[in-house]
Amino acid sequence: MSNFQDLRRQAGRLITDPLVPLISRLRLTPDIMTTIGLVVNLVAAVVIGFGHLLWGGLIFLLAGLFDLLDGALARYMQKTTRFGALFDSTVDRVTEGALFLSFIFITGVGAWPYNVTFQLVLIFLALIGSFLTSYIRARAEGLNIDCTVGLFTRVERVIILALGLLLSQVFIALAIVVVLSFVTVGQRFVHVWRQARK
Repeated sequence: MSNFQDLRRQAGRLITDPLVPLISRLRLTPDIMTTIGLVVNLVAAVVIGFGHLLWGGLIFLLAGLFDLLDGALARYMQKTTRFGALFDSTVDRVTEGALFLSFIFITGVGAWPYNVTFQLVLIFLALIGSFLTSYIRARAEGLNIDCTVGLFTRVERVIILALGLLLSQVFIALAIVVVLSFVTVGQRFVHVWRQARK
């Protein structure tokens, strides 16, 4: 396994080593590279969602290049930070979620968007929001940053979903979970950013 990992690292360096010095001269920071990668990934997800798989795949590969470069640039510029580590790994989860969401839309290419229900998208977004809320806390605590802040933790999610079931208003409950989970993701993200600067 270690031989495979070494081989993978060497292959990655063949790509990043020539590019990183050039990028550093452009005064692009690792966080900017991560943000560009996020935007490119979201574009790929939209293109895939509309059924253009070849173009979406090419854009997705381009986004993967930015994912390689942000960490390499951070090491080259000696700008590895706790916030950068959390930002990069959180963006990875968001982009994976966007990609899988695009797959929901291509299940019925040709009839899009009529055969993809709002409820199905809502379920998926609630799932991603719930996972991200817990993920950011776990990732932050792995970086020795306390992250118990946030409006909408697991306890609140359980209460809202239970009420939705008891009142037969599941999709209203899911909409609340989506909105408040992503608010909490933002709160935790800002909290970690502030703590990492201290």
